[in-house]
Amino acid sequence: MGDLMHAVGYRRPLPITDPESLVDAEVPVPTPGPHDLLVQVEAVSVNPADVKSRSGSDPKGFRILGYDAAGVVTAVGDAVTRFVVGDKVWYAGRIDRPGSNARFQVVNEHIVGHKPATLDFADAAALPLTTITAWEMLFDHFGLTERSTGTLLMVGAAGGVGSMVLQLARARTGLTIIGTARRGESRQWALDMGAHQVVDRHDLVGSVRAVAPDGVDYIVSPFSKGNIDAYAELIRPLGHIAATDEPEGLDLLPLKPKSVTWHWELMFTRPILLPSDTYQHDLLEETAKLVDAGRLRTTATTHLGPIDAATMRDAHARVESSGAIGKVVVSAG
Repeated sequence: MGDLMHAVGYRRPLPITDPESLVDAEVPVPTPGPHDLLVQVEAVSVNPADVKSRSGSDPKGFRILGYDAAGVVTAVGDAVTRFVVGDKVWYAGRIDRPGSNARFQVVNEHIVGHKPATLDFADAAALPLTTITAWEMLFDHFGLTERSTGTLLMVGAAGGVGSMVLQLARARTGLTIIGTARRGESRQWALDMGAHQVVDRHDLVGSVRAVAPDGVDYIVSPFSKGNIDAYAELIRPLGHIAATDEPEGLDLLPLKPKSVTWHWELMFTRPILLPSDTYQHDLLEETAKLVDAGRLRTTATTHLGPIDAATMRDAHARVESSGAIGKVVVSAG
């Protein structure tokens, strides 16, 4: 057997309060394929995708979780052209490969970017997955540009994805941006991230109409269940909605009279189904430039460490709790 490394993962879905829900293990250091980087992971962040995988899927063995990561390249595959050993990188990985909650991880160079020079590893690790998700919705699905105008509604504006939608829309479009939040600290966070107005989503139609009487052109929806009738009321004809969730039995027919376009967003689509596509590499490179220019900021709000089972159980519990603002990041040491 070759060299071993420490990793955190799970063997069966359990509540996060169970000590066996996430466990430590010693596993072989992975070997990079032709287009892979071997990255020494210095920091990770926890996303709802991590929680969903851990609590809802049986890995039939030991599965290493973790998507977001920032670290240092320690080896490269023989076909790698974009990176060299020693490069500091950030990425969100793939849902069908071993994750980032380990000392080392292999990841395809096509979905990796150079880390912003102005962020440390922890603050950088907060951003890749939510940035990719937000970027694909705004600039791929919606086709927005710096000349775009109109009104965007971000539901759940204080969360990880919401924070990046607000920042990117403010930095790279001419849209008027409305966010939803309930608590005072969440409302202030959304304003700090770039929202022009913040309203209460529990009276969605009334509160949005109060600041946008003519409705909105774009909606980003992490919480679609029970909101389709409200969206149908608020969206303008020929508008666009992008959703990151997948409620069972979702009925979109109320949107048909306005010829609304509904976009599904899953940031793992390109890495898994279009593995040679460099779109995510390119957007992470551009995002790093925006961060280093002071136009985007980290969304890390909670810093934990080290990357072990006890700390990751704490991080998962925080993400599972309602009303989380920004991102939970965990550093290696």
